[in-house]
Amino acid sequence: MIELFLIPWSPYCLVQQRILEAGRVPHRTVNVPPNDRSAVWRLSRQRYYQVPILRDRRTVVFETDENSQVIAKYLESKFDLALFPPQWDGLQRIVWRYIENDVEALTFRLNDAHYREFLAPVDHLAYIRHKERKFGRGCLDSWRANQKSLVAELTALLLPFEQMLGTRRFLLDDRPRFIDFDLWGMLANFLYTGRYSLPAIHPKLRAWHGRMSRIKLADAKK
Repeated sequence: MIELFLIPWSPYCLVQQRILEAGRVPHRTVNVPPNDRSAVWRLSRQRYYQVPILRDRRTVVFETDENSQVIAKYLESKFDLALFPPQWDGLQRIVWRYIENDVEALTFRLNDAHYREFLAPVDHLAYIRHKERKFGRGCLDSWRANQKSLVAELTALLLPFEQMLGTRRFLLDDRPRFIDFDLWGMLANFLYTGRYSLPAIHPKLRAWHGRMSRIKLADAKK
């Protein structure tokens, strides 16, 4: 059985988990403590410490760079999920960079602002230290104080996806491709604490999100 090692609220982990669920791929998830990546380090033979990481019996799969999509492509090739059809190759690469840079930069800040709701108190200090070393002292408090403006920025960034859904059920055509799952994962991270909702100004995106939360890829082929 496939094992997905993850941090439950990580947007990139949520992408792969939704792909596995939508593909009806038998799997189990293994939670990785956010402040202890030793299991991932051992599993990757000291080559990788980030999440997600996937183990399929003796095969261990992880990303090779920030835009590689190695895990999703592995699942695509093994289970015929039609996530990366050749006609969309270049366009998907452009769009997933936008999703994983511009969109994710806001969704993770909005989620992390409420870290106390998904982290045990014993993990707070290490989490604050990690974030402040990367984003500056007081970053978490700043994101929480400025969440209204961050949501407004995110709403603006989501407009192209609302427009893309104006004439089709999914972002590119009549079935979900990789960028559908990629965007879903970023938004699942944004919605993780229940503090936020998708912008009412984007009704097509809200309807798409409902479809993506329920979709089974075998049914989408029909």
